[in-house]
Amino acid sequence: MLDEVTLRDTGPGASPVHRREPGTAMAGAAPAPARPVAANGPLQAYAEWLVHIDGSPRSAERLALARRLAQVAGGQVLAMHAVTPVWTELPMSALGDGGAVVLLQQADEERQRAARRLFDAEATRPGAPLSWSNGPAAQGGGALMPAITRLAARALCSDVLVLGQQDRDDPLTWGVPSDLIPGVLTASGRPALVVPRVGHFETVGRRVLVAWKSSRESARALGSALPWLKTAQRVEIARWNEPGWRYGEGAPDQPGMPPPSDAWLRDWLQAHGVNARITHEGDASADIGELLLSRAADTDADLLVMGCYGHTRAREWLLGGATRSVLQSMTLPVWMAH
Repeated sequence: MLDEVTLRDTGPGASPVHRREPGTAMAGAAPAPARPVAANGPLQAYAEWLVHIDGSPRSAERLALARRLAQVAGGQVLAMHAVTPVWTELPMSALGDGGAVVLLQQADEERQRAARRLFDAEATRPGAPLSWSNGPAAQGGGALMPAITRLAARALCSDVLVLGQQDRDDPLTWGVPSDLIPGVLTASGRPALVVPRVGHFETVGRRVLVAWKSSRESARALGSALPWLKTAQRVEIARWNEPGWRYGEGAPDQPGMPPPSDAWLRDWLQAHGVNARITHEGDASADIGELLLSRAADTDADLLVMGCYGHTRAREWLLGGATRSVLQSMTLPVWMAH
């Protein structure tokens, strides 16, 4: 089975050029297209964008947005359908005979065909080079791997993940794990652009709001977002004093960590050519996630940069309060890293 299909950027009617997996032969295959010419700018650091699709209309929105951004970056887009198979979620007692399993497998195949139709529709439009991936090879057990594991495995060789906010009200997203975002970010170590479940986003990254605290997650998110910050028209870094924390005295969840310094942060950003406005928003008397989203609305931000906080316990993700609130109520694209 072909693992990836690449389409040249020739607009409507573009013909696919197939790429084979290493070690497999494909007679008569056309050569892979040359890589796109890299854009002149920091965003060229994001050369490959891996988009998660699930067959829902929002998948089409994510795919189109990723192609627009990759076009600016001079990169390419890879689409991957990764959901939990229906029959693997049911107890054996509910499956009955083998006929039930076959019917459920057919339902899974139809879901993948629906996702592929979305991909094919986007492929008829001009934009960055676009490819389809089936993920890990089926002969290696890929077809039975959990969705998070399959997507994270492919993400290891990508620069940016493009994921969607969970939408429990959309039946077409059934099979997308509720912890897909933190699970894939943790397993792959790659940053992700998380797209809200509603809205159209013509521009991303012109007005950036950064949520900052003295933590590893925040530093990783900020570092991975540097290309965005370098091209932004405006960058604002917002800080709140969390409960039990006083400015200049360090953070209670980082024992031994030196007190945070605006000067350190400002100097580091300026060394990268980024001039940012740092604001102290006072004590966090309410959910910081909600305060962040309110601040983003007040400043007309079109990208929020923040760390993804959380850990697993007995196979269940326990997200930090700000992360949970933003993922539930986000109204703008969010750049996250764990």
